[in-house]
Amino acid sequence: MNTPTPACIMRTLLVGCGPIAHLAKGKGPVCGAEMSNVEELVSPKGMGILIENGIICQISNEQELLEEYAPWVNKGSIHSPTSSRNRPKLSEYTQQDGTRILNLGGSAIIPGLIDSHSHLLWAGDRSQESQWRAQGKSYAEIAQLGGGIGYTVAETRQSSKQDLLNLGIDRLQTALRNGTTILEAKSGYGLTTESELLLLDAANELQKISGLPALDLTWLGAHDTPPSAMDANLSRQSYVESILSEQLPQVLEQNIARSADVFCEPGWFTIEETAEILTASKKGGLDLRIHVDEFKDGGGLELAAEIEVTTADHAHHSSDDARQKAHDAGVMQGFLPGTPYVMGEESPPLLHCQNEGWMFSIATDYNPNCMTLSLPFIGSLAVNRGGLDPLAALVACTRNSGHTIANSSAKPHGMIVEGGIADLNILSSRQWQYWCLSPGDSPFAATMIAGELHKHNSIGGVTR
Repeated sequence: MNTPTPACIMRTLLVGCGPIAHLAKGKGPVCGAEMSNVEELVSPKGMGILIENGIICQISNEQELLEEYAPWVNKGSIHSPTSSRNRPKLSEYTQQDGTRILNLGGSAIIPGLIDSHSHLLWAGDRSQESQWRAQGKSYAEIAQLGGGIGYTVAETRQSSKQDLLNLGIDRLQTALRNGTTILEAKSGYGLTTESELLLLDAANELQKISGLPALDLTWLGAHDTPPSAMDANLSRQSYVESILSEQLPQVLEQNIARSADVFCEPGWFTIEETAEILTASKKGGLDLRIHVDEFKDGGGLELAAEIEVTTADHAHHSSDDARQKAHDAGVMQGFLPGTPYVMGEESPPLLHCQNEGWMFSIATDYNPNCMTLSLPFIGSLAVNRGGLDPLAALVACTRNSGHTIANSSAKPHGMIVEGGIADLNILSSRQWQYWCLSPGDSPFAATMIAGELHKHNSIGGVTR
């Protein structure tokens, strides 16, 4: 029979599924012991998933779904033998009516991963700084040698929109290979109105390119004060004034970001400056995010609780009192295990927060000093260095991170649920725990974004 083209495919039926970590029990973020509740958050093998127009329509017994939508399929062939590499084999059939049957051969399924904190767009390579740090040079000394944020800002300002688009496409393809289906992307390496707007404009263009993870955009003009060597007459006070009088109004006028963020840390933006910028942003209709307490407890998480931001990220050195206040105020703590890892510091208090019942998420913090877009690697850090079990780590970068991120469909995401967007990952294993146990190698055979299947080939590429 003739095989319909992808454009003709009306529905997709997933059968031969191994366990499905659906994470769909209850509403809102998952906290405490419930993050590790396998019985409530994972279904055993034998279930099938029906997808139509990018939305999950039905999750039920696979035999019932086959009888209704593909009665011709040999039921005995569904859970096929493993390949020579002892991995489940994905096979595909398409009916004349446009129904695509995907036999997963026993592969486990998890939701699409949601990267809720990334600095996606910037130019320049600061790899040489690892050598300087190994020699004991301080951040200030590295800046004097031409490194640090000044180097990244200079390289980013000199980049064209097309340069930034090319970088973004390459990075998003890497994220997709590692199972990310939606990613928060910040500006912040321009530090002038013109360059910050260019970063956000480029990110908006990336959203229009099919076959890439979706983006949720954040304006981070208050990432740092422009380096004095580049803007000698610009003090932090005058930069804050320009943020409020120039950058923010243009961001609002052009409607090119959903959220605002500020790097609130001693030596960067003060509590008072942060509150002023975020309050003005909220009045303009932006959602609020904030960097806090990365290097020391500077009171940032307490401010986050007071003004009820959506997520307070880093939060590495926050006090327990501030963590409780944030939780009570509905503020997500966003932990970024990759950053302390590359800086040689201890892991964030992930297990402590789970034991205390405080909601939290995990993300990559992709940036010039933490160059990973692999949430499975971040999950491995959370499990092997942070003490979480694989299910709690998965909840933290799917359902909980999804609580802070918007998608254009406005459908539920970060879990596998009827009526939710069909963002999911098919593992190269029958065990769902495998998602975070293969650092250095993607654990996924395929990723689905809004019902569109992306098969990951053996050399790390993506095919559709």
